[in-house]
Amino acid sequence: MKYRSRDEIIEFILESISKNQNLDKTKATRIMYNAFLSYSQSREYLSLLLKREILQYNNSNKTYRLTEKGERYM
Repeated sequence: MKYRSRDEIIEFILESISKNQNLDKTKATRIMYNAFLSYSQSREYLSLLLKREILQYNNSNKTYRLTEKGERYM
């Protein structure tokens, strides 16, 4: 597998979330599988995107959603 840049990985994550956003089923495991990431990589990238307010985490059902800023970033 070729090496991916940080931007490419973020793009995979955001695409994964936007595909499943209407279903409200975007959990960390689904993001890991769709973006081809390990657990530690997914935690690192998800926390980065949460800090930059590109993603929003819903604690009640443990899902991720794109914010307005995230949609513009895509």
